[in-house]
Amino acid sequence: MNATTTGITPLRQRMMDDMRMRKLDAKTQTGYIRAVRRLTIFLGRSPDTATIEDLRRFQLYLVAQEVSPQTINATLTGLRFFFEVTLSRPEIMSKTHPVRVPSKLPVVLSRDEVAHLIAATSNLKHRTALAVAYGAGLRASEVCALKVTDVDSQRMTLRVEQGKGRKDRYAMLSPALLERLRMWWRAAHAKGKILPNGWLFPGLDPMDPLTTRQLNRAIRAAAEAAHIDKRVSMHTLRHSFATHLLEQKVDIRVIQAMLGHAKLQTTSLYTQVATQLMREVVSPLERLPKP
Repeated sequence: MNATTTGITPLRQRMMDDMRMRKLDAKTQTGYIRAVRRLTIFLGRSPDTATIEDLRRFQLYLVAQEVSPQTINATLTGLRFFFEVTLSRPEIMSKTHPVRVPSKLPVVLSRDEVAHLIAATSNLKHRTALAVAYGAGLRASEVCALKVTDVDSQRMTLRVEQGKGRKDRYAMLSPALLERLRMWWRAAHAKGKILPNGWLFPGLDPMDPLTTRQLNRAIRAAAEAAHIDKRVSMHTLRHSFATHLLEQKVDIRVIQAMLGHAKLQTTSLYTQVATQLMREVVSPLERLPKP
């Protein structure tokens, strides 16, 4: 699996077959291949010749290069698949160790900031897509993957097919969001931009969906236009959705189901950023008797 090889080597083909057999997500497969390529460049030889000490030196190299903990862990996961599954040599990874990822609180917008952000989005398609991300708590990839048939105005739900973890779920569809979607559909349908049973948010070619990269560019432009100085991404709208629901006293397990989280622990992070709840708590200092 030499980095300069133009064709696909038998070793790389075997790894690709192993990933395909397990039906790994396309992004996961790309990440695993990237991890092995990175090791190959470091070694300067075929990765199947690596030793335990080579892998230890490689992780030290990544740390010295100040690679982020998330990237180091993702790289080790890809290499673990390569050595354990493709080469049947699990012992090679015995001296490598996952890196602890620092716990950081998510950026959350206020309700006013969300309103200004969406209003500042000049393109109707992007504006509606951002409203869906916030109004239903969807990931950017889930917004892009929506089809016209996923909108159920009778049950007031959005069907999310094969979200993160390859799980289907239903997201909420509020009356305000439904009206926004209808406004977008009428405008796009009149111009022939939406195909019957096609993508709800098509790209330039109606056969292709809008991409997450396009959405992230749109939200950064909107944040700048709305003079929001926080670091904003599409996931910020999802964080804001969850936090605002928590501040509305919605049960955290309901929020967990809406977000599609497998673990309640993941959802409980939002209790640390729900400032409205903090303001409602009376400090014990206020209860001290006056001297």
